[in-house]
Amino acid sequence: MKKDVRSLSLKDLCSFFESNNYPSYIGKQVHHWLWKKSSFSFDEMTNISLELRDFLKNKFVINHIKIDKIQKSNDGTIKNAVKLFDNLLVESVLIPTEKRTTACISSQVGCSLDCDFCATSKLKRIRNLNPDEIFDQVSTINLQSKLYFNRPISNIVFMGMGEPLLNYNNLILGIEKITSKEGLGISPKRITVSTSGISKLIVRMADENVKFNLAISLHSAIEKTRNKIMPFSIKFPLNELKEAVKYWYNKTRKKVTYEYIVWNGINDNLKHIKALIEFCKASPSKVNLIQYNNTENPFFSSASEKKIQEYIFELEENKIPVTIRKSRGKDIDAACGQLANREIN
Repeated sequence: MKKDVRSLSLKDLCSFFESNNYPSYIGKQVHHWLWKKSSFSFDEMTNISLELRDFLKNKFVINHIKIDKIQKSNDGTIKNAVKLFDNLLVESVLIPTEKRTTACISSQVGCSLDCDFCATSKLKRIRNLNPDEIFDQVSTINLQSKLYFNRPISNIVFMGMGEPLLNYNNLILGIEKITSKEGLGISPKRITVSTSGISKLIVRMADENVKFNLAISLHSAIEKTRNKIMPFSIKFPLNELKEAVKYWYNKTRKKVTYEYIVWNGINDNLKHIKALIEFCKASPSKVNLIQYNNTENPFFSSASEKKIQEYIFELEENKIPVTIRKSRGKDIDAACGQLANREIN
């Protein structure tokens, strides 16, 4: 099998051309086409001779993604069924609002975790996405945003399929390409990585001084409840997560955002509200209350508006910033927790 040319660094590319008796600067030209111009074909590299393009075709491939199918929601949200080079599928979502366009990106084929309220968790994790597959999702949605909304994407969230931190190395390499001046040049301040709370990797990110934002899918600050709705969390106790978040803030000076769904009869009481407030006070943070999107699990149903307002009141009384994140794309199964590679009609 031919090697994917995008697995080579800029230094590797320059060395490759030198070792084959070509000027090393051609490596920079190829790198520019691959990452700055998001080119999927050697034929597009028009400042390189035909002979050299044929040479590259004989040596390498570009294992780019393909958009298999597109669904458009009544609210303008666009969901892509993304076919990978090995014919596996993931989903990515373009979420437009009046002032911004957000790309919601997947990091794994399937998911490594077992959150009972999430449709993606029912899919077996088949493999991690490569850095270029992460990059391609962003690049493709950026082009879609320009085409349909006449503007580039403004934000990126890693809230699609998979647990990003369990694909740590590829995630970081993908973000480096997305933020690099030699890539898409998107500010890391506009990128949020959402994790279900892998404590040791939150610490690692802090030590590596990453510049993007961190969100944690929390949903309960009571251990027994969290373990029930997110069984994997038994391996990642809340006290360890709290210490990891403190460490994150002390190192990066960035507030963490806690993502939180309020369910009927599960966490819609004052005991859970007080536990969340105590958890949030451990270090500067904010809370996103997320609407629950039906994933056909009868155990879960949305809490009443009264209960959600109780959360908002108590959080604001304790000076903890709180917002409600409205679901987008529910009619095409593109909302939070609904990505599951369902058949598109």
